[in-house]
Amino acid sequence: MSDSDNFIDEVSDAVRRDKLFGYIRRYGWIAVLVVLLIVGGAAYNEWTKASTRAAAEAQGDAILAALDAPDAAARLTALEGVDATGGAQAIVEMLAAAEAMAAEDPAAAAADALRAIEADAGLSNVYRQMATLKRVVLTAAETSPEDRIADLQPLLVPGAPFRVLAEEQVALAELEAGDRDAALDRLRALTQDTEASSALRQRATQLIMALGGAPDAA
Repeated sequence: MSDSDNFIDEVSDAVRRDKLFGYIRRYGWIAVLVVLLIVGGAAYNEWTKASTRAAAEAQGDAILAALDAPDAAARLTALEGVDATGGAQAIVEMLAAAEAMAAEDPAAAAADALRAIEADAGLSNVYRQMATLKRVVLTAAETSPEDRIADLQPLLVPGAPFRVLAEEQVALAELEAGDRDAALDRLRALTQDTEASSALRQRATQLIMALGGAPDAA
C-alpha cells in the first residue's frame, strides 16, 4: 500500500471520528437523559414498594395493638382510631363490628358498623357484599323475610363472591315467608351447584328432607 493510500485511510478515520464526536456532542445528552430516566424510574419504583410495605406493616401493627386492648370497649375505641385504607379499612371495620357485639344493643351496634362498610364506595365489592351478608344473618330475627330477600338480591348475581351463601339465606327467608315451593327449588339447585361447598350442599339436602321433600325434584 502506498503512502498516499495510508494518508487517505488516516484522513478517512479522522473524518469518521470527527463525525462520531460531533454526533456525541449533539445528541449525547439524549443518551444521558435516557440513563437518568431508567435509573430514576428504578429508584422511584423501589421507593414506592418500600413505602407501601412500610404503610401496610404500620397498619397491621396498629390493628394488632388495638386487638390487644383489655376489653371490648377499649378494642372498639382503638380500632376506630386506626388509620387504614382500602382492604385494610374493611378489615378494621369488620373487626369493629365484631367488637360492637359486646355493646348494650350488640345486634344494632354491629349492624350499624356493617352498614357503614356497605355504604363505603371506596371499598372493594367483596368487602361490601360480605358486610351485607353478615348484617342480614345478624339481624334476621328483627327483619322481615321480604326485606332480607330484597337486601340479598345484589348478592345473587352470577359470579358474585357470596352467591351460594346468599342463596341459602334467601331459601330460609322464603320458608319463613311461607313460600315452601320456591325454597325447595332453591335448595335443590344448591345441592347441584358446583360453587357450593360440600357442607353447604349437605345442609341444603338435610333441610329439603326435613321439609318432607326429595333432593331430586323428579
